[in-house]
This record gives sequence, C-alpha cells and structure tokens, in this order.
Amino acid sequence: MKALVLSSLSGPEALSVKESPDPDPKPGQTLVWVRAGGLNFADVMTTKGGYPGTPPPPMIVGREFSGVEENSGRRVMGYAQWAAFAERTPAYSNMLWPVPDHWSDEDAAAFPVNYFTAYLGYWQAAMTEAARPGRTHRVLIHAVAGGVGTAAVQIGRLLGVEMYGTSSSDEKLSKVKELGLQHGINYKRHDYEETVKNLTHGEGVDAVFEMLGGEHTAKSLRCLRDFGKVIQYGTATGAQPKLDVRALYAKSASVQGLWLTYLSQKQEIMGPAWERLSAWIKERKLTPQIGQVFPFERAVEAYKLLEQGKNYGKVILKVAA
Repeated sequence: MKALVLSSLSGPEALSVKESPDPDPKPGQTLVWVRAGGLNFADVMTTKGGYPGTPPPPMIVGREFSGVEENSGRRVMGYAQWAAFAERTPAYSNMLWPVPDHWSDEDAAAFPVNYFTAYLGYWQAAMTEAARPGRTHRVLIHAVAGGVGTAAVQIGRLLGVEMYGTSSSDEKLSKVKELGLQHGINYKRHDYEETVKNLTHGEGVDAVFEMLGGEHTAKSLRCLRDFGKVIQYGTATGAQPKLDVRALYAKSASVQGLWLTYLSQKQEIMGPAWERLSAWIKERKLTPQIGQVFPFERAVEAYKLLEQGKNYGKVILKVAA
C-alpha cells in the first residue's frame, strides 16, 4: 500500500509517499480504507520531533482520516495517534464515528480533531451549559481562522457565547465572522490583550483557547475575567508556555491542559461529546471549513502551508478517489 512516511525528524521535507507493508491490526482494531486525511499542526510538530511520544523514524504519519471500514463497508471518520495517512489504517472501534450522508470524505476528515477539541474546550470552561442570569459567557479564541478555531466559532454560536478571535489577516477574520465571530482581532495590527480589555470595558473573558505557548499563555491569563481559565491545547510557537503568576493570583484564574490524545481514551467524556456534536450535525448546524485539498503526492506542500500559518480552516490530503 502507499503511505506517507517520515524518514527523519528534520521537518516536512523528510516526508514522502512510499510503498509500505499492509497494516497488521491489533486485537480490538479494524482496518479502514482511507480516502482523505485531515492535517493538524500536531502533524507538523511530529515531523520535527516536537510532539510527545513521537516514535523514531521511519514512521507512517497522520492522526485523522475518513474512509470505508473494511469489514462492514460503512463510511467512517476516525482519530489515531499515528499511521492515518496511508491507503489502509488500523483503528479502534471507539475511535471511529459514522460519516453523515450529506458530508464528503473531505468534510469527514476535517471533523474529529477540530470539533472534539473545540467542544471539549467549552466543556472544560463550563460553557456547555447556560451562563448564570445576567451574564454572558465570553471566550478568546487564538488562531480563530484555523481548523479548531473555525469549529470553536460554530459551536460557540450554538452555545450563545460572545467570541473574540485572533488572526493574522482581515480577510481571514471576515470569513470567520460569517460563521458567527463577533469580535475579530488582527494581531499584526493590534495588541490583543489591550483590545480585549477595551472591548470588555476592563472585565476580560471567561476563557481563552490557547495553542500558541510561550508568552501568549501569560498574555492570555491577563485577558481573563475573575475566576477565568486558559485552556492550553498546543504550543504552535514551539516555546514552552510561560505563566504570569501575579495574574493567576489577582484573578483567581487557572490554566488547564487539553490533550485530545488523552481524553479520547475516556468514553465517559467522548460519548456525551459525540452525542451533542452528532445532534448538531443532523440539524446541519456544523459545517467543517476546508481551505485547501492536496493530492497525496503533494503532502509536503500541504504541511508547509500549515507550518507557515497561511491556511484558512482545514488542510486536507486526498489519499484515494
């Protein structure tokens, strides 16, 4: 079978499509014929050895896919830690979900990581239920025009959340506002900490969805309301998150990690999340935002686009017709 193989931890240039042995599923796994793969920033980090638990190369990469389950013939979308970007991939049944009839393979490949991460971010921030009377939940979403960001905006709109989002261009922000974002902040032109402070009349937001790391974790803490929470789900800058301890004390705030790899193993969490998300899908209230689709052979180009932050929404690899 053809698979996207990482030959060394030296970046996207070390990726190439190669002939590889067919997978040998473990007990509890089923084989899926992969049609499309969803690219995440974690995949970019993996090529540089910057993602926790990355096995030594050579390795088949990819953690999100859609395709056809071999033993049942049903269309599925799934999540795996590695080896998703191949013509066939093994998957655990609890990590597979049915593809809605009205979705394409590309739509399905854009769903699992983005929408579960976004929904669980709201869940961790206690925003999946109504705010107390006289108060509206507020959230600041970094990289709001990316995969998780666009998913978070769609979900936030359904939850009645007041959303603030950062991005590098007005063009991207304009697209996300069509999804329901109320306050777009071009971080290249405006300091988002000051902008949030001004727009909220000094109050701040209840939560920040933070995936940048470095100084941005400290800045995000300073954007919070009292008792607010920074949901840290990535470190795209490559720098370890830094804390502003004074802001933690002053606002009784907190920083909470969100790692889908860990949470995805807990059915008591994933089950209710899928129940809520699938209901919205059936009502056609969630639509994965796909920026670009690349053929399998142009995977390096797709990775570099994501690495440079030039994407809108999800970047998809078309594995098979």
